Amino acid sequence: MQRRLGTADAAVLGLAAMLGTGVFAVWAPAAAAAGPWLLLSVVLAAAVAACNAASSADLAVAHPESGGGYVYGTERISAGAGRLAGVAFLVGKSASAAAAAGVFGAYVLPSQPLPVAVLVVAVVTALNIAGVRWTATSAYALVGGTLVVLVVASLVGVLSAGGAEEAPAAAVAPPEIVAQSGGVLGVLSGAGLVFFAFAGYARIATLAGEVRDPGRVLRRAIMLALGVALAVYLLVAAALLVGLGSDRLAMEPSPLVALVDASQAPAFGVLVRVGAAVAAGSALLSVLVGVSRTALAMAERGDLPACLAAIGPRGTPWRADLAGGVVAILISTFAGPAAAIALSACSVLVYYAVVNAAALRLPAELRRWPAWTAAAGLVLCLGLALLLPFAQVLVTAAALLVVWSACTLLRSG
Repeated sequence: MQRRLGTADAAVLGLAAMLGTGVFAVWAPAAAAAGPWLLLSVVLAAAVAACNAASSADLAVAHPESGGGYVYGTERISAGAGRLAGVAFLVGKSASAAAAAGVFGAYVLPSQPLPVAVLVVAVVTALNIAGVRWTATSAYALVGGTLVVLVVASLVGVLSAGGAEEAPAAAVAPPEIVAQSGGVLGVLSGAGLVFFAFAGYARIATLAGEVRDPGRVLRRAIMLALGVALAVYLLVAAALLVGLGSDRLAMEPSPLVALVDASQAPAFGVLVRVGAAVAAGSALLSVLVGVSRTALAMAERGDLPACLAAIGPRGTPWRADLAGGVVAILISTFAGPAAAIALSACSVLVYYAVVNAAALRLPAELRRWPAWTAAAGLVLCLGLALLLPFAQVLVTAAALLVVWSACTLLRSG
C-alpha cells in the first residue's frame, strides 16, 4: 500500500469512526448509571481509550498487518489469547453494528425502527461486498458535517433549556436500563458504556501500512482524534444534562432530538435526524469492514471455517462480509440498542485487555509509550467490563466462551 496519509488524514479517519453511533445513542444508558456525574464518566472513558490507543499504536507499528488484536495476541502472548481477542472483536463489533443500525432506525423512522435497521444493514453489507470504502476525502466531509450537527444541537439545546424539563408522558425508560443512584460504581459503569463511543479510534491503528512515518504519525493522530472526540463528547453531555437533566436523559432513545425539540424549530430536529442517520450509516460501513477483515484473518489461520477466507471478484472477503451482516441483523432483531451498546462495550473492553497485555510483551525498543500505560489500560478495561450491567456481562461471557470454544475445537480438529 502507498504511504500517502499524514497526521491530519489519519486523525480524521479515526474521528469518522468515532463520531458515529455512540455520540447519538450512548447517553441514555450512561446517564442511567452515572446520573449527574456523567461528565466524569466521559473523562474516565477517554483516559481508558488513551491507554488502549497507545498500546494499539505501538503494536500496529510492530505488526503492520490485518487482524488487529487477534494478530497481536497470537504473536505476543499465545494462540489462545489471540483467539480470545479475535472472538471478542467479532462479538463486540457485530453488536456495535447492530447498535449503529438501531440508531439509524430510531432517528430515521422512530415508529418502525427495526425494519429500517435490518434494511440498512442489508444495504451496507451489499456495499461492503461491492468494495465501497470511506476515503480520506469523504471522511473530512463526514466529520465536518457531524461536528456542525453536534455543535448546533448542543448550543440550541442549552439556549432553549427550561422548555424540556419535564419528560413527556409517553417517555418510557428502555427495559435494558436500570437506573442507579450514581456514586463511584455508577460513574465507573457509566464510563464503561461511554467507552463505546470512543472505540472507533482503533481505525487509526489499522492504517500503519498507509501513513508516512508510522511511528510518529500514528502517535500524533491518535492523540489528536481522542482530544477532539473528548471535547465534543463533553460539550454534548453537558448540553444534554443542562437541557434535559439526568433523569429524563436516561429515558430518551433519541436524546439529541429531544434536546432540540424545546427550541420549537422543526428544522433543527430534521438536521439532527439527518446527521445521525449519515453518521450511523458511515459507522456501520466501517465497523462491518473491520468485522469481515478480522474474520478473514482468523479463517486464514484456521480459527474460523476456511470458507470465510474466500475472496470475491471485487477483491473483498464476500462470505465474511455476508456473515457479519447476518449476525448484525440477528442482534438488531433480538436486542435493543441499549443492550447492544452494553454487549459491544463489554466485548471490546475484553478485546483491549488482550491488546494491552500484548503491548506489555513488546521489547523496550519497540515501545514509544511507557509500559505503565498498557498496565493501566489492562486493569481499567477488565474493571470497567465487570461493572457494566450484570445481564450484559453474563451474555458477553457466555457468547465469548461459546464462540472461543468452537474456534478452539475447529483449530484442534
